[in-house]
Amino acid sequence: MLENCLFIAGTDTEVGKTVVSSALIAYWRHFLPLAPLGVIKLMQTGIGDRQWYENFCDDQTSLIVPLEYKTPVAPPVAAKLEGREIDLDFVWRSLQNLAAEQEFVIAESLGSLGSPVTDDKIVADLAGEWQLPTVLVVPVKLGTIGQTIAQVSLARERNVKLQGLILSCGTPDAQGEIEELAPPGILEKFTNIPVLGVLPYVKDWGDRHSLAQTVATWNLEQLLPSKAFELTRKI
Repeated sequence: MLENCLFIAGTDTEVGKTVVSSALIAYWRHFLPLAPLGVIKLMQTGIGDRQWYENFCDDQTSLIVPLEYKTPVAPPVAAKLEGREIDLDFVWRSLQNLAAEQEFVIAESLGSLGSPVTDDKIVADLAGEWQLPTVLVVPVKLGTIGQTIAQVSLARERNVKLQGLILSCGTPDAQGEIEELAPPGILEKFTNIPVLGVLPYVKDWGDRHSLAQTVATWNLEQLLPSKAFELTRKI
């Protein structure tokens, strides 16, 4: 198990995984500016997250994307269309090497835990087989409760080490609708997984200070490696 790695998964696409990852990067760089940090997008189809992280991360942050495909569809479909293979061993080695070099690694998933990464594996299989400490990003919207319960059930079925949930507000009104659309008490009761924090609506993803201050309100003991968590408690 890579204890210094945090896998950022989601209940679906476009739920805020990249914003949560960016917020964690901002927090780490703000409060632990000299501590080695790695960021990895396990695989990417089309244009998107790598390009964002290249602009958002500083020169002290190691960023890698082991597999990239031009076609913006599910990886097994993109690989077939482009006549390429999906080498999960290479992705795993890349992640291991990055974790060996850095004090903390933020690994962003693609899609949901149920999204296919090959013809016979889904994201939850990778998280479970690689024993990655995982946080599930949950959007504040109608249907979230049932979707979250289903995703947590899938995580348990595939032995995913689920640390907790982060509620993500994708619209300006979402934060005021948490108790109606994604009440933490109900989510925790039905999943037995703690809600570790709330990501409010982010108008400017590049506002590193605001992102860092948001993460400071989360339950960081479940998100950061133990050594880093102890260091931040002293700040």
